[in-house]
Amino acid sequence: MYSVNNVAGQIGMVNRMDLLLLVALVLVVLAVNPILKIVTGVDTPLAVVRGCSMYPLLRQGDLVIIVHKDPDDIRVGDIIVYRSLKGHLIIHRVVAIIEVNGKYEYVTKGDHNPHDDSYLFEYPEGRGVPYSRVIGVVWRPFGVDFKIPYVGYLALLLGR
Repeated sequence: MYSVNNVAGQIGMVNRMDLLLLVALVLVVLAVNPILKIVTGVDTPLAVVRGCSMYPLLRQGDLVIIVHKDPDDIRVGDIIVYRSLKGHLIIHRVVAIIEVNGKYEYVTKGDHNPHDDSYLFEYPEGRGVPYSRVIGVVWRPFGVDFKIPYVGYLALLLGR
């Protein structure tokens, strides 16, 4: 659970103007969410980074945009967003791809984690995340992983 003190301590002291601008940015992001669904081709076009498994590239509170990729277009090195067996989103890098009976499964790992996601018990068959659980990949305009720092803290604070 995230408390106001916890979040404020992580992002440091903010003045009133910074807070108002952050809230305004969040409102803009929420307003464009329906448009992003159409443009990105996914039902969940935005995700908030929780935890530190993708540190230093992605930090808690970062907001990422998710775009659709066909199963055969996902590559080792891509950062995918998938639904965990418990229903929450996981944002991790593809470290291997396995083809099983003509279908793709992706072995994933947080950049900061010592092991792949099998230790999270996310691979029911022990191989990888099936494409059916993949929401999409983190948007990389011009080959750069795109993120909006701190914007997701409001969602974390509200428990969303």
